[in-house]
Amino acid sequence: MKKIILSFIAALGLVAGVAHASGGALAWDKAPNRINDLPALQNGAKLFVNYCVGCHSAAFMRYNRLTDIGLTPQQIKDNLLFTTDKIGETMVAAIDPSQAKEWFGANPPDLTVIARSRAGHGGTGADYLYTFLRSFYRDDTKATGWNNLAFPNVAMPNPLWQLQGDRQPVFAEHESHGETVHVFKAWEQKAAGTMTTAQYDEAIGDLVGYLQWMGEPAQKTRIRVGVGVLIFLAFTTVLAWRLNAAFWKDVK
Repeated sequence: MKKIILSFIAALGLVAGVAHASGGALAWDKAPNRINDLPALQNGAKLFVNYCVGCHSAAFMRYNRLTDIGLTPQQIKDNLLFTTDKIGETMVAAIDPSQAKEWFGANPPDLTVIARSRAGHGGTGADYLYTFLRSFYRDDTKATGWNNLAFPNVAMPNPLWQLQGDRQPVFAEHESHGETVHVFKAWEQKAAGTMTTAQYDEAIGDLVGYLQWMGEPAQKTRIRVGVGVLIFLAFTTVLAWRLNAAFWKDVK
């Protein structure tokens, strides 16, 4: 049972990227902008439900809100709901909190606003998540058998390993102050997954795009309303200026 639950834990970190233990910080890759791409958001929602909700909740997101990204209620029921879920419910993790704490040392965090909370010196929260989800590698010294370059010693496995395959980081050695420092250089593919590297990167881009959208589903409405308000204020400013000129033109 534990093995099944581990395979479904979502690959999302708790903190921003930190320096690799052997030296050298991993630079965050720029995440693609998918926030206005409805097919990408729909695919991201599918990946989120299939690979993340097993252990991570999105307690502030209801399934029926997915209609905002172009899904119909029937599509949500048929493809994204578990048997016992209802379309008006929030996305609650399947894992038992007490078991999660026993297995992983802490409950997996809620992911509703994860993309908004992980920004740092390396880039946006989306950049961090895009890098993190593509930086897992096998490490037999860890309890889960996995480690992560963006989050060293992460207490979770890679739930997307079947898609990505098995790969290992390649490090270059440098001398620094009399010590040998290992700096990440490239990835070496050990075993192929069901996706190519390009396909996997595309899928992660979709998932991160969905996480961005989920953090603020009304952001497109906010932007649209904000632009409208600025246009209105500009018009009324010009109108008030001309009226003021007209009222005072005969006053000396």
